[in-house]
Parts: sequence; C-alpha cells; structure tokens
Amino acid sequence: MYAIIETGGKQYRVQEGDVLILEKLPAAENDTVVFDRVLAVKQGDDFRIGTPVVEGARVTGHVLGHGRSRKIIVFKYRPKVNYRRKRGHRQPFTRVKIDRIEA
Repeated sequence: MYAIIETGGKQYRVQEGDVLILEKLPAAENDTVVFDRVLAVKQGDDFRIGTPVVEGARVTGHVLGHGRSRKIIVFKYRPKVNYRRKRGHRQPFTRVKIDRIEA
C-alpha cells in the first residue's frame, strides 16, 4: 500500500515506515503530523486517484527532527564594474517518519 501526498509544494510517494525529508513544518520534535492532501492511494489492486484529493484519505506520521541542508553559495558577479556579492544559504527541513495510511 502506498499513497502520493502533497506538502510544501512538492509531491511524495510514501509507504508506512518511510522516512521523508520535507520542507520545514511548524511542528515540534515527536509531534504527530497529518497530511490531508492525499492525491492517490494504491491498496492491493485498488488504485484511487483524487480530483484533486482522495476523499477521506489521510496519512499520519511523526516528526523525527529538524535540520538544515548543506550550504550552497550564491555568487553574483558583473564584469568590469567591480560588483561581487557572495552569500550562503542553508535550506531548513523536517524529517518525518510515516506511521499510517488511511484510505
């Protein structure tokens, strides 16, 4: 059994027991999170696609922790005008373990 959920503007294919790295969620560590935007569910031979979401389907999980990804360097440069800007960015994320898929 698996489901396709939408969170943070992205879509993820999840199964029970999966650990996902998502865009930062406003939840504390060990909190339960519920994803209501379930776009599709496959259970055995039954495959349901929502328009746009599957009615009554939800995916629950719990937050394992928060963090920040590797630093990327943003370097702006204009030749011949002595314009240089160097900035770094670390994207925050939330690690979530999927506990249950209800369809």
